[in-house]
Amino acid sequence: MRRKERDTATQAEHVCPACDHPVTTVIKRHKTLGIFVPAWVAGPCHNPDCREHVPDVAERPDADEPGR
Repeated sequence: MRRKERDTATQAEHVCPACDHPVTTVIKRHKTLGIFVPAWVAGPCHNPDCREHVPDVAERPDADEPGR
């Protein structure tokens, strides 16, 4: 028998290795046999209390200076 509904639930959720908070998924790519193949990897941690925290563009002090 076939199911009529697709399972759209998230298969795996990435977490930060330092603070165990969920992080976004980022698509990177690598070349295999002459074509680019997507690879879904964990993105940067945006938890301000985490030691591996990556500030957003708006949080950086030089974000408002053009040409840098």
